[in-house]
Amino acid sequence: MSHLPGVMFRATPSLTLPVVLLGGIWSGVFSPTESAAVAALWALILGTVLYRKIKVSTLRAVFAESSRQTATTMLLVASAYILNYAIANERLADSLVAAIAAMQLSQMQFMLVVNLFFLVLGCFLDGSVMMLVFVPLLMPSVRALGIDLTYFGIVVTLNFMIGLITPPYGLLLFVMSSLTRVPLIEIIREVWPFVLTLSVLLLILTWFPQIILFLPHAFGYK
Repeated sequence: MSHLPGVMFRATPSLTLPVVLLGGIWSGVFSPTESAAVAALWALILGTVLYRKIKVSTLRAVFAESSRQTATTMLLVASAYILNYAIANERLADSLVAAIAAMQLSQMQFMLVVNLFFLVLGCFLDGSVMMLVFVPLLMPSVRALGIDLTYFGIVVTLNFMIGLITPPYGLLLFVMSSLTRVPLIEIIREVWPFVLTLSVLLLILTWFPQIILFLPHAFGYK
C-alpha cells in the first residue's frame, strides 16, 4: 500500500488518454476519426518520451504492423462497397424493399421481417453499406406504419452490430484474426454464443419497444 501513491502518480499521464479520446469527441473539437488519430499520437508521445518504453528502433515494426492491420480492414471495406455498387446497379435493394412493402404487414410483423432481412444481409454486407442503401428505402414504410424512429434506429443498429460478427463476412471476425493471429475458423467456432445472446436481446427489444423508449420518454421525448 505504501507504493500506491507513487504508482498512481506514474499512471496519471496514461489515464489522460481516455480524456483526450472522449473529451475531444464530446467537446466537438474532433470528429471520432480525428480523435482516434490524436489519441494515437498522444499514446506514442507517452510511450516514447515520457515512459521511454517504445524505442525509435521499434517504431518501424510498430508502423509496419499497424499498416498491415489497417490494410486488412480497408480491403474488406472496399470489397463491401464493390458489392454495394452491384446491388445498387441491379436495383436489388428496390426489389427487396418493394417485396416487404407488398406484404401488408403490421408494425410488429414488419419489424420481425426487417430483423430477419438485416440479419441475413449482415452475413454478406458491411453495416455502413446496409445503412446507406437499405435504410432510406425502408423509411417510407416505417413512417406509414407509425413506427417510432428512435425505436427503429436502435433495433436496426443492433442488427448491424450482430452483422459485424456473423460469418462468412463479419468485419470484426477478420479484424480479431488479424490482431490476435488466431485462425479465422477458430474465431468463428467460438463466436456463436455471442451471436445467439445478441439475437435473443434483439428479439426482446423488438417485441417490447418500451424497453428502448422508457428513458427517452422520461426525458420528455414524444
